[in-house]
Amino acid sequence: MKIEILGTGCAKCKTLYENARAAVQEKGIDAEIVKIEDIQAIMKYGVMSTPALVVDGKVLFSGKTASAGEIKGLL
Repeated sequence: MKIEILGTGCAKCKTLYENARAAVQEKGIDAEIVKIEDIQAIMKYGVMSTPALVVDGKVLFSGKTASAGEIKGLL
């Protein structure tokens, strides 16, 4: 599983990254988690508001930070 956190490096983006790491660890999932900060790469997903969570190429949400519990529910 590949999880991408889209964002320019703001505090909300960093929080989403940490929450995604916690969710993966709590569920015991083998996943690669990467931050995408390049605006051109972010725009390729059609995301207009960051942070955003992408799992295996599919944008699950954008424009908000989710808790680890919410992310676990999406995985």
